[in-house]
Amino acid sequence: MAAEISRDTIIEDLVDAWPDAITFLMEKGIRCLRCGEPIWGTLGSAMDEKDFPIERQMTIVQELRTYLDKTPTS
Repeated sequence: MAAEISRDTIIEDLVDAWPDAITFLMEKGIRCLRCGEPIWGTLGSAMDEKDFPIERQMTIVQELRTYLDKTPTS
């Protein structure tokens, strides 16, 4: 269930469970896994690296939950 996703979610676990998350992360400018950016670390640490303010990070986490709730798991 996507509701369990937080800033502490490990990106590798996220994309293993929801491969469609790759597209979401790329569209939000968090990670471009198709381009070869590493998948280790947490969602929050990846957003920190991009200097996303905490308010934006929390919005993105909620948007990701909504996005994945509509996506079947692998």
